[in-house]
Amino acid sequence: MTQLAEEHGTPVIVFDRATLEARAAAYTREVPPANVLYAGKAFCCIAVCEILRDLGLGLDVCTGGELATALAAGFPPERIVFHGNNKSPEELVMARDAGVGRIVADSFDELHRLQDVGWPHKVLIRVTPGVEAHTHEYVQTGHEDSKFGFTLADGIALSALRTAAGLSLDLAGLHAHIGSQIFEEDAFELAAARLAGLAGEATEKLGLVMRELDLGGGLGIAYTPDDDPPDPAELVAAITRVARSAFAERGLAVPEILFEPGRALAGPAGVTVYRVGTVKRIPRARGHADQPDRVYVSVDGGMSDNPRHALYGAVYEAALANRMGDEAALWCSVAGKHCESGDVLIRDVRLPADVAPGDLLCIPATGAYTYSMASNYNRLPRPPVVLVHEGEASVIVRRESYEDVLRLDVPLG
Repeated sequence: MTQLAEEHGTPVIVFDRATLEARAAAYTREVPPANVLYAGKAFCCIAVCEILRDLGLGLDVCTGGELATALAAGFPPERIVFHGNNKSPEELVMARDAGVGRIVADSFDELHRLQDVGWPHKVLIRVTPGVEAHTHEYVQTGHEDSKFGFTLADGIALSALRTAAGLSLDLAGLHAHIGSQIFEEDAFELAAARLAGLAGEATEKLGLVMRELDLGGGLGIAYTPDDDPPDPAELVAAITRVARSAFAERGLAVPEILFEPGRALAGPAGVTVYRVGTVKRIPRARGHADQPDRVYVSVDGGMSDNPRHALYGAVYEAALANRMGDEAALWCSVAGKHCESGDVLIRDVRLPADVAPGDLLCIPATGAYTYSMASNYNRLPRPPVVLVHEGEASVIVRRESYEDVLRLDVPLG
């Protein structure tokens, strides 16, 4: 990490190809590679799409921009599924013309829009199965009150299936995604069982057969030593068994099972390295001798390259990459350089007591939802992403310059 920081500057996101490939292999032990649809929203760039393309995986995109990235990488469009709760007519036409293999319908408006554009490929109906995963409310997506999909309540999801069939769309099956950073196996299993129940209704009342069942993603990863997520291969095998059993018990044909891992593949593959700029010690408040001093370790990035803590209180671990063997005894906060009190990357973490300007601070598990959510807040250029593999390092997203930040500005004069 110290060598990469010297060569590429800081902040720098280091992405390990071997970790990405190993995490993908955990899913493909149970289902075919093309049924493992990497969620591009986690981290999408041409190089990552090329790696996934060569592994035979599928790809989940949710905007025209993500689709354009996949197509630029030569990703086979028939292995792409298009998501989103408000796809524009232009995006639907773009996906249709590119030959995207599946689309996940999210509303009655969209079902009619698909008919209007002459959508010729598979359609999955997104269902909110009423499963409230134990995670942050901002990343729960499977409960009843959600902007996503068709609720099971009041027969709305069944009505969506009826509408899709009546519009002569190629109704392939059902889709559900119950949230993100989930550790509980039973939440996925409950969702699968409820979808099987809906499939049974669709067969009994509408004569429809669900050929595919997409169970989404959401498997959590370890951000700190306290996190204990399930093994991906074991979880996928367990969920697949439950889903197949739920269909078989109802006398239904067992559908193809699909998954959409994003964070579970990319998250552990990424590490961000910053350089410490200042160390500020704030004395404890007068009359509060029981409270420790607050120490702020400020680095040369922040919420512009990783907004997850500011957005929903995400928790990370950290270490000094240039002094990995030193004892970490000082409780401190890692802060960014932006003009926001909330610009904090880690609220409480242990670092060496003599942490000082120039040290290289390393935050692991930043491969997902960091660069993809990055911004130019305070007009700060975004960092590069460097891919490492078998002792070699190559830039897959270059560092932005001030010229890049100014590129879209149009002067009045």
